[in-house]
Amino acid sequence: MHPTRRTVLLVTGTGAAAAVLPAAPATAGTAAGTAGGEAAAAASPPYASYWYPDSLPSGSPGAGITWRSLKAWTAAGDTDLAFNTASVPLAERFTPTPVNTTARAGQARIQSLVSFGPTASNPSQGAATADYYALTHWSYVDELVFWGGSSAEGLILAPNAPVVDAAHRHGVPVLGNVFLPPTAFGGQLQWTRDLVQKDAAGHYPLAERLVAVAEAYGFDGWFVNAETGGGNAALATDMLGFLTELKALSAAKGLRVTWYDAMTVSGSVSWQGALNNQNRVFFQAADTMFLDFRWSPGSLASSASAAEQLGRDRHELWAGVDVEANGWNRSVNWDAMVPSGSAHVASVGFYRPEWTRNHLPAARTPGDFHAADDHFWSGRSLDPARPDTADTWRAPAVSVADRSTVTGLPFGSVFNTGHGLRWYEDGEVTSTAPWNHLGLQDRLPSRRWVTRTTGGHPAVTFDFADAWHGGSSVLVDGALDAPTTLDVYATRLPIGRHTVVELTHRADSGDVGVELAVATADPSGPGQPYAYTYFPVTTGSDWKTSAVRLTGLPAGGTVHALGVRLTGAGGAVKWRLGGLAVRDQAAHCPRRPVAARITAASGGDLRFAWRAAPGGGVRHYTLHRVLPDGTRRFLGGTAQRAFYVGGLTPEGDERTARFELRAVGELYTASDPATLTHTW
Repeated sequence: MHPTRRTVLLVTGTGAAAAVLPAAPATAGTAAGTAGGEAAAAASPPYASYWYPDSLPSGSPGAGITWRSLKAWTAAGDTDLAFNTASVPLAERFTPTPVNTTARAGQARIQSLVSFGPTASNPSQGAATADYYALTHWSYVDELVFWGGSSAEGLILAPNAPVVDAAHRHGVPVLGNVFLPPTAFGGQLQWTRDLVQKDAAGHYPLAERLVAVAEAYGFDGWFVNAETGGGNAALATDMLGFLTELKALSAAKGLRVTWYDAMTVSGSVSWQGALNNQNRVFFQAADTMFLDFRWSPGSLASSASAAEQLGRDRHELWAGVDVEANGWNRSVNWDAMVPSGSAHVASVGFYRPEWTRNHLPAARTPGDFHAADDHFWSGRSLDPARPDTADTWRAPAVSVADRSTVTGLPFGSVFNTGHGLRWYEDGEVTSTAPWNHLGLQDRLPSRRWVTRTTGGHPAVTFDFADAWHGGSSVLVDGALDAPTTLDVYATRLPIGRHTVVELTHRADSGDVGVELAVATADPSGPGQPYAYTYFPVTTGSDWKTSAVRLTGLPAGGTVHALGVRLTGAGGAVKWRLGGLAVRDQAAHCPRRPVAARITAASGGDLRFAWRAAPGGGVRHYTLHRVLPDGTRRFLGGTAQRAFYVGGLTPEGDERTARFELRAVGELYTASDPATLTHTW
């Protein structure tokens, strides 16, 4: 953020023209597509949106870049809006009893500033690669900032729909980014003046426009980062007026605003690393403030006191921790923020934790990434119930209590992380293409991975070599020399007379006995295990779905946790968990999509659209191509009602391509297909 570090996000090639991506809005039954020349428009790939406040740079944009003015934006004129609008509402979450004695609820929180891709040419709905920052440790995050922006591309970024949908499933709000760059990075003071311009009535039109964008796109507010130097007190006054109006308009819509510690009341840019008289008015005009990385133990302590003197919560201050370059190797004075022996002083603001992916070699795999990401969030022990006290990296799981959104029925998960090397359905590969799309990510276990045993602890990971559905499964790998219980989900699920839990599982190798573990109360205290009731299930070398009725548990009670207990003969075991579902009635199949159609085509690049059928219950949609021999090939999925597929070609001598679009429910039941065709 300050110009001693590289914070401009460079443009990369689009790389998406031939990608198979998720897609757009559309009636039931069969809808004929149109040949390329007959389509309503050319089919271009959709990208996440970005703007300048008003005036554009001089000259011409580089390849793959479109210069846009936010002031000129309207929802009606946004041709990619259907691809970029999030569809998952922000879930409520609860805090189970902490899994260790050091993690605390109700104190420090975590904000994460993440660049998921370049400012320009950042695909709206995933891409044909598994190499992606597929964040899964949402349970420790309270606010995600969709970081990016550059003077050559655009300064205001709207989060793409997959990121928002994944975050919302886990109860995490997502903020767009307003980045006014330092002059060393090409920042122009005119762009700051553009942002805070007033109309004849004295209002700030771009404050209204930012709120309109967040509402139309379905995300949760804005991170405002004014780092362009050269301003004066008058400009600071205008910025304060803008921020005050943005906050008022945002609060009326349930949105939030975070201010970055850069511009001061003099209008100059002077990073304080503290809450003080130089930035107090901006903090008061926002919901929270990100303190620059130059904080010290003394400045954090004084900042906490200053916040409380203003009647504010000290944890509304994010103490910046820059992990972009060194990740968990960075030296951090944790006791200044989240001391282990006393109340937390401030919240934690991670800058660029996607280091867990970026520092790995270019040949990295999804498994490599998740191993690093688990280390970052859970700690070196990879078990938040057994933290490594010698670890100098104080992982979030050590300080902050995890949260969960698993509170209602039906609940289903196939442990899909949002990327994979292949796509599986019912244990069979239906696409051999790598992919990513965070909007397809499941609600995932909040604490990973907690194993309880008197013997050796097996390794537990998300694995991408095989899956029941989606791209991944949970793999337990190691010797079971004593019964081992794996905590899977913290829940608040009602128990009825007909409640059923379904486990889809498989033993790859070794002799293993499996029991479903169900807890009807929280542990007696932090760090204590659940008191589970165990239900035996049968296992085998093929995928098997075992349905377990919760016989003997009190109807009207609540399931507080779900897990599995594995018992082996002492040798090495590889066992997979491919799915878990809880229901109190037969699984509902959603109705097929309505008015499915191809809205644009350019050769093998197609845009699809449809409408949701009445009745709801849709988790996401899937699109398959039906090949001439009758087999179905998965092309992609999306939670939106618009979808782009690129780079298709005729199969053999076929003259017409056939597609099937389905709605998928919470328990992964699929609707009848809406069929579409495209003539080559």
